[in-house]
Amino acid sequence: MSRIIREARQTDMADIMKVVEAAKKIMRSSGNMHQWADGYPSEKDIAADMEKEGAFVIEDGGRVVGYFAFLPSPEPTYHKICGGKWLDDEQPYHVVHRIASYPDAHHIFSDMMDFCLAHDANIRIDTHRDNTIMQHNLQKHGFAYCGIIYLASGDERLAYQRNA
Repeated sequence: MSRIIREARQTDMADIMKVVEAAKKIMRSSGNMHQWADGYPSEKDIAADMEKEGAFVIEDGGRVVGYFAFLPSPEPTYHKICGGKWLDDEQPYHVVHRIASYPDAHHIFSDMMDFCLAHDANIRIDTHRDNTIMQHNLQKHGFAYCGIIYLASGDERLAYQRNA
């Protein structure tokens, strides 16, 4: 396996969007029918990650097989958490958003977490209640459930943090 993680470029956009579509199919087949609906994430969302220098692709043998955003705090939707509290609400953190991969690209989450933890030990992630695959990966990689956050749209998300 010759995987590398690198900052995404505008020329990667078509490949990234193919990975995003594959990830949506994985979600739907596992019963997650509502997350990433209505054209989200769009090229505009990915371009915004790129502008913040927080867009990353995972390549395997030169082929883009995964995408994620790794962005520094603060994350506005994380200011208020309901039914719990963050493990550490004092230190800066990074947030991971828009994790996507092809179904045949295994261990993407592990590779992504190795990359992220090499840059920051304090990481927050949120996910849809129906995204049981993501919840399993988060628990497997040492994230603690912290409570509920609400997106700008008002949609609820389960919030997790890992603070090694």
